[in-house]
Parts: sequence; structure tokens; C-alpha cells
Amino acid sequence: MAGLTSSTIGRKYAMALSAMFLLSFLVIHVSSNITSIFSVDVYNEVAHFMGYNPLVQYALQPVLTIGILFHFIMGFILEIKNNKARPIKYANNNGSANSTWVSRNMIISGAVILAFFALHFYDFWFPELDYKFIQANTPDETRYWDELHHKFHDIWRVVLYVISFVLLGMHLAHGFQSSFQSVGARHPKYTPVIKAVGFWFSVIVPLGFIIIAVFHYVTQ
Repeated sequence: MAGLTSSTIGRKYAMALSAMFLLSFLVIHVSSNITSIFSVDVYNEVAHFMGYNPLVQYALQPVLTIGILFHFIMGFILEIKNNKARPIKYANNNGSANSTWVSRNMIISGAVILAFFALHFYDFWFPELDYKFIQANTPDETRYWDELHHKFHDIWRVVLYVISFVLLGMHLAHGFQSSFQSVGARHPKYTPVIKAVGFWFSVIVPLGFIIIAVFHYVTQ
């Protein structure tokens, strides 16, 4: 891993691989949570499985946590390295003419999304750890939907989640295509397909999360 992250190309490659891993996590996460707007029982079953399955809890969950931290730390490192490589900013350089605001400010959207992850862990992961390992409660297969529903009782939390998901969509709009390019998928034949899939991914996944948050708020 040290060799992979010792060069700019290696760091970009490693970041792209971590991004692809997180993309798959987003698909699983939104797919499981979207069931909460259709069926209380189905969501409880899915959430209980995810919450007590040993493979998920003791293998995938730690890997996911490490993947999130690695991706954002690597992003900050790349940003710092890139800024040091071009210390002089030309007065006549019009960045907006050559790139989008999102691509020029991935570090900003990334920082906001990282803060959102901290809020999300505070809302769901930490209470779950407290319930299972500190209080050592008996497993209750019917509690999950009510807990999720209650979290969106306050409008301020819903607004924070919606803003975060909009920024996530903007981040994905550039990051999806960029991650594939970083691992070598640059052939003109595939670029339009990757760009199209990335666009719809950046719309559908965040929209799914927004629908979940809004649904649980308006059905209080």
C-alpha cells in the first residue's frame, strides 16, 4: 500500500479504487433503506440482518469505515500536493472556462460530505453500538423502522440531510467518471457510456436518500 500511495499516479489510483468501493456501498445502502417507505416489516428484516450478520458487522463494516477515511484523507492529500505543485495562480487564469465548479471544488464538497458522515454515524451507528454492546440489549427485530422514522422528526435534520445528498450528487457527478479514468478507462468508445452511467448514478442515488428523509418527515 505504501508503494501504491508514494506517487501522484499511485495515490489517484488508490483513491479511485476506494471510490469504486464506496459507490457499491451507496447502492447497497440506498437499496436497503428505500424499503422503509414501502414496508415496515421488510425494512425491519433487512436492518436486523445487516445489524446482526457476523460478516457484515465484523468484516464489511470495519472495511467500510477504513474505506471512507482512506478515501477522504487521500483526497485531502492530493489537494495539498496539487496546490504545492502550482504555487503561483495566474491572474488571467479562467478556471471556469475549462472545468466545472464541482471539479474545481471537490475538496469542498468532500469536506461537507465527510461532516455528513460524522452526523450519520452519530444518528445511527453510535446508538446501534450503544444498544448492542454497551447496554447489551436483547435483539429486537421490530425496532428499526421506528428508530429511523423518529430520526427525521425535526425539519433541521431533514434539511441537513437533503443539502448533504445534493452535494453528494454533485460530488458523484464528477467523481464517478474521474475514478474510472484514473484506473485506465479512457477509451473514446467507453467514455460516453461511463459519463452517462455516472450522471444517472449521481442523480438516482442521492434522490433515493432524499426521498427517504422527506418521506419519514412528512409521515410523522
